[in-house]
Amino acid sequence: MRAHLTARLSVAGACDPAHDLLHLERVVASAKRICALEGADPAVVVPAAWLHDYVVVAKDDPRRNQASRLAAVAASHYLAGIGYPNRCSGHILEAIAHAIEAHSFSANIAPQTLEAKVVQDADRLDGIGAIGIARCFACSGTMNRPFYSAFDPFCASREPDDGLFTIDHFYRKLFKTAATMQTAAGRAEAERRVEVMRGYLSELGAELGE
Repeated sequence: MRAHLTARLSVAGACDPAHDLLHLERVVASAKRICALEGADPAVVVPAAWLHDYVVVAKDDPRRNQASRLAAVAASHYLAGIGYPNRCSGHILEAIAHAIEAHSFSANIAPQTLEAKVVQDADRLDGIGAIGIARCFACSGTMNRPFYSAFDPFCASREPDDGLFTIDHFYRKLFKTAATMQTAAGRAEAERRVEVMRGYLSELGAELGE
């Protein structure tokens, strides 16, 4: 599956470092850890984690909230084409499709299975912590957004607007991620990663003289 995704990303000309093969590998690794801790079915979790971004739509594209649905359909066709799973179990493919569809923040689809909760948590973990900081700046760079407001970098006296400034996204969304986690294992790791991000902002504030 890794080889297939490498080829697919190459053909698509994907150059978004926030949604590249390394992102998929990190999500799969997190999904496997949470899956083991929560007792979920890896036959659903692992392929769903690999294929959760099978169709990628840019964050500023009006079709953004449809991306996970498109990915679920395309991934289902791919898995059926390679004969996965090798045991006759249509509900496995349905469960994988649901996990892919429900992983997206933009789609706003509640995960109905433990496996879908695991995949959603694994993907959201990649948006926070040290790697989350890197991804946040990478995404903002593609949209030419300034790092922070020169007058109020840390939203002390204004509402955060992540359409204008990169750091505002920490306050608008990323710091709230831990509260949205679906599993105990995912929540514990999310809380740890949020503290990493708060430490980063503390250091940034010191460097900016705030």
